[in-house]
Amino acid sequence: MLVSGSGSNLQALIDAAEDPGFGGRIVVVVSDRASVRALDRAEAAGIPTRVVEWSAFADRDSFTRAVCDAVADAGAEAMVLAGFMRILAPVAIERFPERIINIHPALLPAFPGAHAVRQALAHGVKLTGVTVHFVDEQVDHGPIIAQEPVRVFPDDDEASLHARIQQVEHDLYPKVVSAFAQGRLRVAGRIVYWEGPR
Repeated sequence: MLVSGSGSNLQALIDAAEDPGFGGRIVVVVSDRASVRALDRAEAAGIPTRVVEWSAFADRDSFTRAVCDAVADAGAEAMVLAGFMRILAPVAIERFPERIINIHPALLPAFPGAHAVRQALAHGVKLTGVTVHFVDEQVDHGPIIAQEPVRVFPDDDEASLHARIQQVEHDLYPKVVSAFAQGRLRVAGRIVYWEGPR
């Protein structure tokens, strides 16, 4: 798991992974900075943590290599991004092809980037949502695994809309990661096929 913040999606995955049928386990939580609540959540669950400080590296490529090394050294076979606010260099895709999953608070391809909720409100859309996708070399662009809509209400502000989006994230992300861990996702080009129930 790669994190940068409070770790609410991490917590949802920690809770889900307690079920023997989940299909996998979280072997390490890697953060790009030291003082984040997500690390406290991991430590409380007995999950090893590593900090790979963004500021300690000269460029994105060397930072990404260090992150990948931390993940591989822990014996992880895939990376799940949960509020990880750094863009990984292409070397990550080379080392973990079709094994990096991200969640985004919009219905991609609409509103990619760091301010998706704010952009949805600014554009006046009536519907936004959540996308879980495989990571490729472009930002918020890889093959879409699953999407769930979230209605935008006339009195929504960024905080209220984001809170409802997070509720959907906390339900959807564990389902997708569990399916991946069970080997029930197959990628062909930009299409992801599910085997068994969603």
